[in-house]
Amino acid sequence: MLRSGDADVAVKTTPGRRRVVIIGGGFGGLQAAKALRWADVDVVLVDRRNHHVFQPLLYQVATAGLSPGDIASPIRWILRRQQNVQVLLGDALHIDTDAHVLHLDIGQLRYDALIVATGATHAYFGHDDWQAQAPGLKTLEDAGLIRRHLLLAFEHAERTTDQAERTRQLTFVIVGGGPTGVELAGALAELANFSLARDFRSIDPSCAQVIIVEAGPRILAAFPEDLQQRAEDSLQRLGVKVRKNSPVTGIDDMGVTLANGNRIEASTVLWAAGVAASPLGRSLGAEVDRVGRVLVRPDLTVPGSDDVYVIGDLAHVEQDGTLLPGVAQVAMQQGEHAVENILRRFGNQPLRAFRYHDLGNLATIGRNAAIADFGGRWRFSGVFAWWLWLFIHVLKLTGFRNRIAVLIQWAWAYITHQRGIRLITGHDPVELPASGSSPSAR
Repeated sequence: MLRSGDADVAVKTTPGRRRVVIIGGGFGGLQAAKALRWADVDVVLVDRRNHHVFQPLLYQVATAGLSPGDIASPIRWILRRQQNVQVLLGDALHIDTDAHVLHLDIGQLRYDALIVATGATHAYFGHDDWQAQAPGLKTLEDAGLIRRHLLLAFEHAERTTDQAERTRQLTFVIVGGGPTGVELAGALAELANFSLARDFRSIDPSCAQVIIVEAGPRILAAFPEDLQQRAEDSLQRLGVKVRKNSPVTGIDDMGVTLANGNRIEASTVLWAAGVAASPLGRSLGAEVDRVGRVLVRPDLTVPGSDDVYVIGDLAHVEQDGTLLPGVAQVAMQQGEHAVENILRRFGNQPLRAFRYHDLGNLATIGRNAAIADFGGRWRFSGVFAWWLWLFIHVLKLTGFRNRIAVLIQWAWAYITHQRGIRLITGHDPVELPASGSSPSAR
């Protein structure tokens, strides 16, 4: 709750220096902080979590391929050598652009320039009640919850004697055919076909059904059509079923209902269909689009607030008539550009419009199967694209320790087909039902 008498947060202040505040330690916010390394300013980075997550590999944590610590690093550790940065653990509640004050749950923070990079969350298109039955994948907590759901489904199938219930437990529906949905489907199919193949006695894990449900006519819509087809062919070789032109109209504890009236009985439904921008953007008083992204100026500032910049998934930026995608490379380039304009503004120089440079788009489907598109000029698929995907993702990971850990895990998985993080941990409010099963041991 906001209070007009909030105390100022105690932060390091250097006389004569201006203060740049960054909200969010994701790709864009972290890149902005690093870009200010040599600037004569005080930088305060605020995040509600103490770690930065390499989101492109979250699906591997969710499917027991990697440990959470392999793809995440403490923000303080990442910025430990940057003396002009202070990291605060806090939740941003409201931005008072007139007073140049950011209100946090721990007090208020004044700024001379503000970068808002709070990202996006899951969007259920007006059906928020679906979230309990169909978790999305944005955080480490989400990944842990999904891993729990997936592994519990196999456990419940093992101990039930009802064949219909066993089939339901071994049916997994992924709503959304974008990169997250496709990568989840491929990894889940490999988990069932290979990693769990010898672990059970009453069931054959390879009989599991993995189904992608896509409302549109194509999966991986951001890729050229020939690469889309190759990705779909790779999914089919893994046994994944793809249902296109199939909007979801209902999700409950027992499965999914499609717009054509068809019903899929499934124990596990995963959401990869849409996102909504962080609600913090609405407190800026600027116009937002239908999913809450702030319509910023070409220089990334908020109309009416020259000292506030919005980047990443929270920013609505069009280039050549096309909305820029919510991917890491866009956020990182915007973070660097926002810093450039902040320093230009401090130096009384004109601001420059942002221009995105597309470095390419990649998606992996499974072992030795991936697609890569570099601006339409070079397109690859299959084994070469998969090795390219591996190399780029290892290179982009934060920290030498994480790169080595991921390389070792991937090498072991490649040789043995095993996934070592098959641990059921934590708890969730929606326990997967298992009719005909005995109580679990505790």
